[in-house]
Amino acid sequence: MPQQGPATPVIAALSLVALAVAVAAPARALEQIELQIPLVETTFTIRLDELSEPRGLLTGSSDLAELNRASDGAVGRRIVGLFNAPLPLQTRAVVSQSAGSPLAQQALLLLSSLGGVDGLPVDLSGEQVSAALDRAAREGPLTMLGVLRSLPGCTATVDLEKGLFLLNRLNNQLRPADRLLAEIPPAHASQALSSPGPSPVERAPFSLPVPYRAEPLGLVVIRPEQGASGRLVIISHGLWDGPESFEGWARHLASHGYVVLLPRHPGSDSEQQQAMLSGTVPPPGPAELRLRPLDVSALIDATAAGRLPLPPGLHTDSVVVLGQSWGAATALQLAGAKPSSRQLQRRCQDLQDPDRNLSWVLQCSFLSSADQAGLADPRVKAVVAVSPPMALLFDAESGSSMQARALVVSGSRDWVVPPIPEAIKPMARHQRRSGDGHRLVLVRGGDHFNLGSPYDAGGGPLRGLLLGWVNGAFAAGPAVAPGPGAPALLPPDGWGDDTLPMSDVSDRLQSWEP
Repeated sequence: MPQQGPATPVIAALSLVALAVAVAAPARALEQIELQIPLVETTFTIRLDELSEPRGLLTGSSDLAELNRASDGAVGRRIVGLFNAPLPLQTRAVVSQSAGSPLAQQALLLLSSLGGVDGLPVDLSGEQVSAALDRAAREGPLTMLGVLRSLPGCTATVDLEKGLFLLNRLNNQLRPADRLLAEIPPAHASQALSSPGPSPVERAPFSLPVPYRAEPLGLVVIRPEQGASGRLVIISHGLWDGPESFEGWARHLASHGYVVLLPRHPGSDSEQQQAMLSGTVPPPGPAELRLRPLDVSALIDATAAGRLPLPPGLHTDSVVVLGQSWGAATALQLAGAKPSSRQLQRRCQDLQDPDRNLSWVLQCSFLSSADQAGLADPRVKAVVAVSPPMALLFDAESGSSMQARALVVSGSRDWVVPPIPEAIKPMARHQRRSGDGHRLVLVRGGDHFNLGSPYDAGGGPLRGLLLGWVNGAFAAGPAVAPGPGAPALLPPDGWGDDTLPMSDVSDRLQSWEP
């Protein structure tokens, strides 16, 4: 996500207009926005046709056009860019398919909290939102401007104070990570960890029948052509993603002797997303919270039973699991962190919660399955959780039951799973309870999408960190287990990156205050 300078109040409010806008259905389409500033009793009227291109702003006569001219076009360029940027949903089918699901309910709650728009329906069934998206999608890729134009009515009224509340909340969830990073020098990059290892690698896809899924489980195997170390690593992908986004991690590890398996979780991968967008299947269900750890354990079982064409002598009694986003939560489950519905029940409906963020849409959809999703695998001895959504899913006490050591990695610019509520606060609470060897590394400039690596990209910025942790986990033997006085798994230095600086902030968390 490109970084921009400080936003003016007008730009800040406009950037947070909700999609979940609906009003009664008169014949006319929405033509303008009235931006209210309650404290000074001022309203800016903004015509939607001025948002199509900067030229319209320069020649218009609205308050927005005047503001744009006063800023020599700077305001216009920013606002036009915001309103014409593609939205994540690119077809209308997803809304009709998700109506009534926990995921849709949370998405609509999130969207309704963003804009403070008059006429928002009390009923969160999604029918009016679906109709608006249906109209907008007929015109091409969905944008905020396209959705606004598709809404019925004449004017939508946006409360500036609510918009600024959302902007400030997001900034508060990101900014303190930079302060922590400024206090601790970044790790340097060493050739030993960041350079490819001596072994050529090979890649091959396979499928594995499993009893709990209707179709075989797909997976990718990336391994050394020769000289495998006998050590097994498994990588779990995130929501609507796949092994291909993390095959660079696997290739780097395989070049250093590790055999790496990457399952494709069929209920929440990129193929499931495409089917959902085409209207043939609903969004991922709560049951996937249980099924994903079962996928990883099934691969360990199959390796131990010789059901996969892998090098002989692989040790399956000691395995390291890496994961990103939802895959990071999967890794933590396997490590022994037990999901719970307690925080989900208490916090999911609070739209003003200062920790609320986009990942809560996913976490809150697990309400019905969380208490049955404790699926620790004792063969998993260490994990890396990159961008894990965990503030609601795991209680602070869950860390004390973990049999595996965890490295949590969070990007300072991750607005999907922000570092403060989802990584720093949970880890700080845990560190104050016990010093058991779990670690938190923050990545300056890391976001939700730039820490992975496809096969041909050299392993990405985390390659040295991942290799350092995996090396340390296997070298520790029985001492890898978490507990008081657990030895460090990361080397003192050398696991950093020259493009995205990163620091181990774990020891600072004991005294950290938000």
